[in-house]
Amino acid sequence: MNSILMNQAIHAFLLEDIGQYDLSAETIFASDTLGEGVFLAKETGILCGVAIPPKVYEILGGKVAFEALKKDGDPVKKGDIIATVTAPVRTLLSGERVILNLMQRMSGIASQTNVAIKQLDDPAIRICDTRKTAPGLRAFDKYAVQTGGGFNHRNGLYDGVMLKDNHIAFSGGITAAVATVREKLGHMVKIEVETETPEQVKEAVQAGADIIMFDNRTPEEIKQLVKLVPAHITTEISGNITLDNINSYKGSGANYISLGSLTHSVRALDISFNSKGGRKA
Repeated sequence: MNSILMNQAIHAFLLEDIGQYDLSAETIFASDTLGEGVFLAKETGILCGVAIPPKVYEILGGKVAFEALKKDGDPVKKGDIIATVTAPVRTLLSGERVILNLMQRMSGIASQTNVAIKQLDDPAIRICDTRKTAPGLRAFDKYAVQTGGGFNHRNGLYDGVMLKDNHIAFSGGITAAVATVREKLGHMVKIEVETETPEQVKEAVQAGADIIMFDNRTPEEIKQLVKLVPAHITTEISGNITLDNINSYKGSGANYISLGSLTHSVRALDISFNSKGGRKA
C-alpha cells in the first residue's frame, strides 16, 4: 500500500475525529500516564491493517511499544490476540476509533474476498475489485482485496480505459469509441469494452479491444460469449454476481470476475481494543 497515501489519509481521519483536542482523554489523563492494551479478534476472518496502529500512534506523538502477533493475510478466530501495545493513555484512547474503523473495514474486505474465492472454487478465474469504494478509502480497500487473495481492477479513471455503455452511446458505437482512444492514446494503453450481446462482443473484437467485459450475463450466456473472443483478449464477467451465485460461474472460461460488493457493501470484521491498565511513566 502506498505509504504517502496512507499517511495523508490517516492525518485527515485523525483531524476529523479529534479536531484540536480530545476532550475526554486529555481532561482525565496526564501526558505521562502510560497504558497497556491488546487488539483482539472477536470473530473468524482474514486479518488486514496491522500497519495502521503504529502509523496512527506515530502521528499522535510516538513513544509507543507495539508488537504485532499476527500479520496481514493471517486467518484469525474469536479470542486471538492480534497485537499488544504500551503507550501514553492519551495516545491509545485518541487513536482507538480511527484504528478500529480502518482495521475492521479492511479485515472485512479481506475476509469477504477470501470467501468469494472459495465459493467460486475456480483457480482459472481471478476475483477482482471495482471503483465502488468509499471516498477516501480506495487505497485501503484495494489493499485489503489483495490481502484476501484477490486482484485489483484499475485504481481510477486515470490508469485504464474502460468504455461502458454511456461512453459507447455518446461515441456512436464501439468501433468509433475504440478507434478514437487508440488514435489519441496509442498502442501502450489497454482498452476494455463493456458488452451485453454477441453482436457487441464481435464488434469489440473487430475493433481491437484488449479486454472485453460481459455485463449482466448468465453463466450459460458467458460460456457462449467466451467462444467469440480470441485467446489473446482478456475477458471479464461483471454484474449481479453474489456470494450465493458466484459458484455457478465456475468453469465459464472467463479470466476475471469483478465484484463491487467486495468494497461497496462490506461488513466489518469485529475487532476490539482492550485496556490492560495504566501507570505513571
